Amino acid sequence: MLKKITSYTFILAGLILLNSCKKEYESIQSIDDTKIKDYISKNNITDAIEDPDKTGFYYQIITPGTGEFFKADGTADSVLYSLSIKSLLNGTTYYTTSAISNFGTYVGYASVFSYSSNVRLSIPCLRTVLQKLKPGGVARILLPSYLAFGKNGSTALNVPSNENIELTVTTYPQKSQRLLDDKRITDFLASKGLTATKDQPTGVYYSVILPGTGDAPIDVSSSLKINYTGRDLGGTVFDSSTDGTFTTTLLQVISGWEVLKDIPGARKGAKIRLFIPSSEAYGTAGSTNASTGVVTIPPNACLDFDIEIVDVTN
Repeated sequence: MLKKITSYTFILAGLILLNSCKKEYESIQSIDDTKIKDYISKNNITDAIEDPDKTGFYYQIITPGTGEFFKADGTADSVLYSLSIKSLLNGTTYYTTSAISNFGTYVGYASVFSYSSNVRLSIPCLRTVLQKLKPGGVARILLPSYLAFGKNGSTALNVPSNENIELTVTTYPQKSQRLLDDKRITDFLASKGLTATKDQPTGVYYSVILPGTGDAPIDVSSSLKINYTGRDLGGTVFDSSTDGTFTTTLLQVISGWEVLKDIPGARKGAKIRLFIPSSEAYGTAGSTNASTGVVTIPPNACLDFDIEIVDVTN
């Protein structure tokens, strides 16, 4: 004879299932916490601080920085920073922000790591730790797997399942992207022994390699036939057209090119080199190849262009 299944039976089964899930979740917390504590002990990190809210992460202030602490409230400080993501288990590096790039946001919004459209990680602890730093400060965050990439890991970054993470955040002394871009460009010029003139309104630097001889002046609506090669400050070429077929107006390209209309000698036949801050290039978004999804220009990257003005038509 079949037994009658009552609503009590379903409730009891549900409670058992929920309790089982709870125990599994707690066991992950416990395992991760033990691994992190072992890591702290093994590496003699005596100044590691446990999250006051007991969410599971630990942090260490490596360099405090100078000035005032970053604030998330009131003045809503902005912060520029880079990240390094490593395995706590074996030190494998999964991600490092390029030296020519950086993240930037208000401290109160600094809780998301977005590497690409396929890799997006919520890390609220980042906001917490940033408020323990001053500009130029560096901190290390020991992140349990359930606050990092979880049981699924990350295929794009090759992070395995349930991997505890060492997240290093390095802040910049500059508190505006414009100032950081200017330092990057001037440091680049100095390292290469180059001289260039700064266009004050835009922050673009330019060097006239060969003045043009044409009579037609350039304005934003001029039809320009141009040969060009575009690089980031690391020397990687991301685009070029040197066969004399590229035609454009200054309204159709990145805003940094608009200085061509104001540069003495920018006429037909001129060869000019432009060093463009990120705000006048691809900004915080950078640029991604639509077909492959590969990032071709990282966020907040300054650019370096060789430009030859083949012809000007007004």
